[in-house]
Amino acid sequence: MLGYATASAVGQNLEGQLTALTDAGVDPRRVFTDTVSDSADRIRAGLHAMLSYARTGDTVIVVALDRLGRTTAEVTRTIAHLTERGIRLRTLKEGLDTGTTTGRVVASIITTLAELDSETAHRS
Repeated sequence: MLGYATASAVGQNLEGQLTALTDAGVDPRRVFTDTVSDSADRIRAGLHAMLSYARTGDTVIVVALDRLGRTTAEVTRTIAHLTERGIRLRTLKEGLDTGTTTGRVVASIITTLAELDSETAHRS
């Protein structure tokens, strides 16, 4: 299991997320983190490192879906990317688990929305 935590605003810390991930069974040594500054164009190195490290069959756990991106489009693309690679996603807040039938259906819908967003962007 891999975990990902991010503090998305100045003044936020990661402690609550790190505790929740540990409580969910994630080894603290396998948690990737980002602390995002005010800069909207800052690259999320921890997220990219986790995505690069994850392999088919791995499980990625986040506290909430919004940890996977700054915008709905970014979150949907990240979920689609994980799904396409055969990486299981679990979110603690929403209870999404792509290892279950219901979770796979939800991920499929999200993946379709990401594809639609991509096609719309290319037509513009």
